[in-house]
Amino acid sequence: MACNSCTTGKDGQPRGCKNNGTCGKDSCNKLTVFDWLSNMSLPNGETPFNCIEVRFKNGRKHYYKNPENLSLRIGDIVATQTKSGHDVGMVTLAGELVRVQMKRKKVEEDSEEVLKIYRKASQRDIDIWQTARDKEEAMKVKARQFAIDLKLQMKISDIEYQGDASKATFYYTADERVDFRELIKVFAKEFRTRIEMKQIGLRQEAARLGGIGSCGRELCCSTWLTDLRSVSTSAARYQQLSLNPQKLAGQCGKLKCCLNYELDSYLDALKDFPKTEIKLQTEKGVAVCQKTDIFKRHMWYAYEGEWMNWHKLTTDQANEIIELNIKKKKVVSLEEYAEELIEDTKNDFENVVGQDSLTRFDSPRRRKKRRNNRNRNRRKPQSNAK
Repeated sequence: MACNSCTTGKDGQPRGCKNNGTCGKDSCNKLTVFDWLSNMSLPNGETPFNCIEVRFKNGRKHYYKNPENLSLRIGDIVATQTKSGHDVGMVTLAGELVRVQMKRKKVEEDSEEVLKIYRKASQRDIDIWQTARDKEEAMKVKARQFAIDLKLQMKISDIEYQGDASKATFYYTADERVDFRELIKVFAKEFRTRIEMKQIGLRQEAARLGGIGSCGRELCCSTWLTDLRSVSTSAARYQQLSLNPQKLAGQCGKLKCCLNYELDSYLDALKDFPKTEIKLQTEKGVAVCQKTDIFKRHMWYAYEGEWMNWHKLTTDQANEIIELNIKKKKVVSLEEYAEELIEDTKNDFENVVGQDSLTRFDSPRRRKKRRNNRNRNRRKPQSNAK
């Protein structure tokens, strides 16, 4: 999904399409929001919204005030306020849509969390920021080794430097509480910077690191999904999926978020289905449900003791038999209902041209006959040789 032509160079400028992150695909950034109001002017007398959305490493976003009324566009590199020093990030959204995003994420405009933007980043700011970013991968390797040496049950998944290189945030995952006070001392002595430890969940780790899912596309959590809801095994059961952890688990090791996408459609379709535990009472015997087809609205039943013979019924027929059983009435057999189902043997694809053969333009093969004639001539006795 990402637009490779819009990657940012060391100087903070895009390498490819030169659109500063606003290409037609709108896929230059992680978790991006398409600004469909960018080409629309405000009514007379209206002032633009004073807050800006800024993205940092791996989709981390925050909202900042623009007290200096800087002329900022999507893709600009800015220096923002932090508790100590300053940070460097990229503008991903400006205008009225920022107001909508802040309301959706329940961020108040006047809250203390909304800091301010200092200025557009200078070349010196970008150089310091890029130099710090280049150190992160080597630091992560050392940090993991230090944690192993101290026998801490934790995994350091990512490191993010502050824009002015004055602080490094270590993101880690752990199943239990970890006492990392000794680890912080080792980090401070080795890396000589302020250290902040931040624990994240497994889904958040996958969202930060990114990757390719089994569907062949980038992970939803790292591209557009922000609401990481819990997924239960009942979602797979409703969709009649085999409970295979290797197929149902995502990169984070938990159930895939996409199991929830079509769950509502399955639940709506299952409202008309009778419960599979209900047995059908007939004069021939008791029938038990063996299989259901949600989209075709079919159910297969088999008599007790005759498990190999399945009878296909529609949901309406099954509900009709159940209603009769509630009234203490029995049908003769399931075969009466099963015979009413007319199988659709019509082909899904028809050749409208009427030309079925793909080799209709090929010339008939006559080479075999010619070869046979040649062989016959060779076999004839040469009587004229004398």
